[in-house]
Amino acid sequence: MKQLLLAIFALSLASALHAADPLAPKADGTPLRLACVGDSITQGVGAGNGMAYPTQLQALLGEGWEIGNFGVSGRTLLRKGDNPYWKEAAYTKALDFKPDAVIIMLGTNDTKPQNWKHKAEFEGDYRDLVKSFLNLPSKPRVFICRPVPVPGQGNFGINDTALQEQMPVYAKLAEELKVDVIDMFAALDGKPEMLPDRVHPNAAGAGEMAKAAAKALTGKDH
Repeated sequence: MKQLLLAIFALSLASALHAADPLAPKADGTPLRLACVGDSITQGVGAGNGMAYPTQLQALLGEGWEIGNFGVSGRTLLRKGDNPYWKEAAYTKALDFKPDAVIIMLGTNDTKPQNWKHKAEFEGDYRDLVKSFLNLPSKPRVFICRPVPVPGQGNFGINDTALQEQMPVYAKLAEELKVDVIDMFAALDGKPEMLPDRVHPNAAGAGEMAKAAAKALTGKDH
């Protein structure tokens, strides 16, 4: 029975991780606006100055894109988490950015025990966050991310056990809301050297994330 359930989950996840249609350039020639929403990993902690994945993504995609980094260290997706992203000025700024596309990568800090005790609300809060972007007048394409791996015992209370509990939620919401999934977990899986503090990608790891995002946005390898 367990093997059957795992097989069903794998098929569901594969369906949710379908190849997205690439975003077409704007008819008026103005850059496509991409909002990167997230925590310290998006902000660039651990990657070094100017090496956050959104910055490296900007370099890969070039002047046809305008990328805003709205990552805030320590923030949670859960409204009842210890530092909810919902309360941040960055969230309001991301909404006001009038994005054509949004990448959301939250959930890592939610694995901390003081936050994951509210796990029953994770799916609903994530749904609401995605909808807050889908309902913008700019009608952006939304991409949700499977977060990067947590090697070994993790750090700062962040742990793989809770992270794995989140994984079915991403597949379910992608199917329900018709949004795309970027598999940042797969981008760094088996590469613990790129996660030296067992949470934050270094510059090379952020580069792998940027490549995964670029492929999802454009349909091309970079």
